Amino acid sequence: MYTLHYAPDTAALIVRLVLEELGAPYAATEVDTGAGALNGPAYRALNPFGLIPVLETPDGPIFETGAIVLWLSERHGALAPAPGDRQRAAFLKWLFFLSNTLHPDLARMFHPTRNVGPNKTAQEDFLEITAVRVNRHFKALDALAGADRATWLPDAEPSVLGCYLMVMLRWAAFLSAEGDDWFDLAAYPFLKALAERLEQRPAAQRAAAAEGLGPTPFSNPVAPPPD
Repeated sequence: MYTLHYAPDTAALIVRLVLEELGAPYAATEVDTGAGALNGPAYRALNPFGLIPVLETPDGPIFETGAIVLWLSERHGALAPAPGDRQRAAFLKWLFFLSNTLHPDLARMFHPTRNVGPNKTAQEDFLEITAVRVNRHFKALDALAGADRATWLPDAEPSVLGCYLMVMLRWAAFLSAEGDDWFDLAAYPFLKALAERLEQRPAAQRAAAAEGLGPTPFSNPVAPPPD
């Protein structure tokens, strides 16, 4: 049994998707961010940086989304090429691209004041530059998803990369809706097809129902964006 510490519609959704796809038993404990729980001693004992998500495991608590999903894939021997598999290098490369490049870029766009201060012009410039970069990221991912040997995004089975990517598409849709419509999923046909396919899986439907995300959480999200 695992315990997932989460807040609705945050990066914890990635971990929930993976847990659901694995069929792993877990309890979900909502963190009361409004009451300051992230800064409380109980949560800081799990994650000294006070960030979501945290997964409590038999090996101790794990934080950092990429680390959690990688650990789960290895622990359960699923949703990723096994160590020693010829596809492992490509899998790791793209997993770290998602967690270290795409994820931080999108997360920063939700809070431009934290990055460039209160000046509105500076914020607009920051968002415009970052939006261009994020679309470049999605263009590369769309090409990969459409490649003949893109075994990390297969039709038959999901992967931790697919779970991660779906939440990033969701975030981009919300951010675009808030300013200048800079992201259009239709411009990335292979990612769009992947989103439509994965959101119909029972695991994704269970995760969406648990957090109230609606029937099309990745291809056409309608819920509020992450806090």
